Amino acid sequence: MKGKSGRGTGGKKSASGSAISGAGGQRDFGVRLKNARSRTASSQRWLERQLNDPYVAAAKRAGFRSRAAYKLIEIDDKYRFLKPGQSVVDLGAAPGGWSQIAAERTQSIGGRGQVIAIDILDMEPLAGVDSAKLDFMDESAEDWLKSKLRDGAANVVFSDMAAPTVGHTKTDHLRIMMLAEAAAQFACDVLAPGGAFLCKVFQGGTERDLLDLLKQRFHTVRHVKPPASRSDSAELYVLATGFKDNA
Repeated sequence: MKGKSGRGTGGKKSASGSAISGAGGQRDFGVRLKNARSRTASSQRWLERQLNDPYVAAAKRAGFRSRAAYKLIEIDDKYRFLKPGQSVVDLGAAPGGWSQIAAERTQSIGGRGQVIAIDILDMEPLAGVDSAKLDFMDESAEDWLKSKLRDGAANVVFSDMAAPTVGHTKTDHLRIMMLAEAAAQFACDVLAPGGAFLCKVFQGGTERDLLDLLKQRFHTVRHVKPPASRSDSAELYVLATGFKDNA
């Protein structure tokens, strides 16, 4: 399982504003690393991409846990589903970029809102976030999450979970969709009326069973790809808003 706010400076707007200016464009020059014998070609490309990514640099300046914080900033700036006082569940939260944004926008740091986060990986503590190292697919995870929710309900459920890839496209797609469907079922079980569900899928679209479930239980379902999501990535998000409690 894999994861992902505050306000900063340095060529970007705050977490309550839009994403960094020019982040989707190209730099005037790129950093290239000398080949190291210990690096594979893919790890070399990944390192060069990280060094030349303006979102990575901006995240470091702003104190965000990861560049993924900007994905949530951009999506929420457009669709406005995070509000002060809400309860948010973040599945696949590590290293905590999305939880940081949620903590600020729900005002959980001051105790007004609430952010509950889990991941199979370790995650350093975050102000305003109640987190645990748990595998969402383990039976104990759902019980723990529900026990933490105020009034037994959430207003927003995130899932940025991703299963380890095996290099086989169809298998990898099935594994990510299995996590997405499990997260959607959980969201439908804990969301308050009007709630929202944001989940990572992959291009090729959301599987019909998942899409049918979301369209039945939410007023609006859309696919979104924020500017912070790399253009060469198959990553895509499905955003379902307006949960229908009595569907």
